[in-house]
Amino acid sequence: MTKAWISLSLAFMLAASGVHAFEDLKDRARWKSFGVENWTEFDPNERASPSRGPVKKGEWKVSRDATSVVQLKSLIALAEAGSKQYDAVHVSASKRTPKRPTQMTLAEIDRWTRATPGQPHAIGRYQFIPSTLRSLTRRAGFSKNAVFSPQVQDRLADLLLIDAGINRFAVGQVSRAQFMDNLALIWAGLPKRDGKSAYHNYAGNRATITRSFFDREMKRIFK
Repeated sequence: MTKAWISLSLAFMLAASGVHAFEDLKDRARWKSFGVENWTEFDPNERASPSRGPVKKGEWKVSRDATSVVQLKSLIALAEAGSKQYDAVHVSASKRTPKRPTQMTLAEIDRWTRATPGQPHAIGRYQFIPSTLRSLTRRAGFSKNAVFSPQVQDRLADLLLIDAGINRFAVGQVSRAQFMDNLALIWAGLPKRDGKSAYHNYAGNRATITRSFFDREMKRIFK
């Protein structure tokens, strides 16, 4: 995929959603996806542990004809969701959803979250935590009666990619290494340059893929 094609695609996403990329990702308190000064005081259980164990060798597969953005989301899902993909629920959630997440509406997921306090609630292919899911729902303009389908989950993930600066990365304004670090600030399963999760040792968190693997796949995806 060419940079121009990526830029055009992301420009369309931005226009469709009315969302603008953030110019400064250093201050996490400014991220609309979280909307709080200190995220560690807002959802203390949501980053309690990684969504899955380390990825096994040979487990990463992607179709040759997949677009770069689709492949990137598959890489994120590999680190976050495991085999259940769009129906994934945080492994430490003792009180599970009443039905498969992809069969639930956003309102039903919110009710499940509020009815089961004291446990992690990360859900779906991209392991959205409650505060992020509520904010993204508003930003995307989805009704609370919308089904948490694969299409909806992918659309919400697109907004997080925009937050991470994918449109600036596509035109060379952000380096690949910096973009990877930005992604790691959003998804705990992805490693920063030091090889650790941005939330390493916070309530047991850790990266589920290595930085070398992350870097190799990003080079392959974004030639």
